Amino acid sequence: MKDLFDLTGKIALVTGASRGIGESIARLLAAKGAHVIVSSRKIEACQAVADSIQEDGGTASAFACHVGEMDQIEGVFEYIKNEFGQIDILVNNAAANPYYGHILDTDLAAYQKTVDVNIRGYFFMSTAAGKMMREQGGGVILNTASVNGLVAGDKQGIYSITKAAVISMTKAFAKECGSLNIRVNALLPGLTDTKFASALTSNDKVLNMALHAIPLGRVAHPDEMAGTVLYLVSDASSYTTGATVVVDGGMLA
Repeated sequence: MKDLFDLTGKIALVTGASRGIGESIARLLAAKGAHVIVSSRKIEACQAVADSIQEDGGTASAFACHVGEMDQIEGVFEYIKNEFGQIDILVNNAAANPYYGHILDTDLAAYQKTVDVNIRGYFFMSTAAGKMMREQGGGVILNTASVNGLVAGDKQGIYSITKAAVISMTKAFAKECGSLNIRVNALLPGLTDTKFASALTSNDKVLNMALHAIPLGRVAHPDEMAGTVLYLVSDASSYTTGATVVVDGGMLA
């Protein structure tokens, strides 16, 4: 029987892959045979992950890209076209959440940075990848959204708003790109033990309140998100598009 999770020969770009959920995704996709382009803002951190993947027997390369900068988005896809000539999997995972506080006190800089990365960045990464996928006959896009896109997080107003936009974006791309054999889905993580979520996990009062609302009673490990992504980018989910898969330990239940 065919291994539906085999990614041999696939070229995968994972943003925000130098740590946390993105790193776990990159490692698993490489373990399943994909060549993974490890991307984030700092090349040194990307290269360290790519080197580690290669040491473990996988294939990977590193390319710095700040998805909040349009010229850098153009740069990474120019690199992919020249180096590989194809892109089979795009994982939009890089995100910004610079502000933790009351929504009324959100300043313009925090608003702009969050929107530029989480909405504009995901949109134009998707259009750039989608155009290549259209030419080659198909591909898969996976967006990392958040449970905050369904239920706004306290003191995480603009971040939650952008993640709601990512959910809508996922459905819009799925609807228009299905006829091109391009599938587009979203992962909605719950509370996960990453540096990104440290404003929540490092505050004992906030953490205890959150754990009380999670039936599994614990914070997720980044590796626990990667398996769902593997399903969504592999042939195992060949009839799945426009889906938003919640992985939150039961919090929204």
